[in-house]
Amino acid sequence: MDTIQLEFALELRVTVAAIEELGPTPKGVRRVILITGGTFEGPAIRGEVVPGGFDWQIGRADGVTELEARYLLHTDDGVTITIVNQGLRHGPKEVMQRLAQGAGVDPSEYYFRSIPEFETADERYTWLNQSIFVATGSRQPDHVLIRVYKVL
Repeated sequence: MDTIQLEFALELRVTVAAIEELGPTPKGVRRVILITGGTFEGPAIRGEVVPGGFDWQIGRADGVTELEARYLLHTDDGVTITIVNQGLRHGPKEVMQRLAQGAGVDPSEYYFRSIPEFETADERYTWLNQSIFVATGSRQPDHVLIRVYKVL
């Protein structure tokens, strides 16, 4: 059986607005965060995160946060790409409280992984449509850092 290998694809620095907590729902505590912009860059791609997307989060009873971010990327060469990034974030309660307060927390202290899915009509970026990607994430005081890897 083959082993899975990863290849670095790109890094996103996504800026976000303050968390808007909508409160407890039957699924958990709902939070919505506006995506305000950012940048991305990799060996074969580079550009800006388009302001206006959202990160929809559910805080589950077991302490895990389910993430689903939907936004647009605009490459330096004029191509628009959609991204839907679903994932999980969790860690010790005190670590997650520091993170929620906007403190700088070492990413090794919590789990933040996701599965980004890209879509584009431009042939120069068909590799985004034809591959599976996984990502690591970290919440920085002024942005979310996402490192995306292509599954080979």
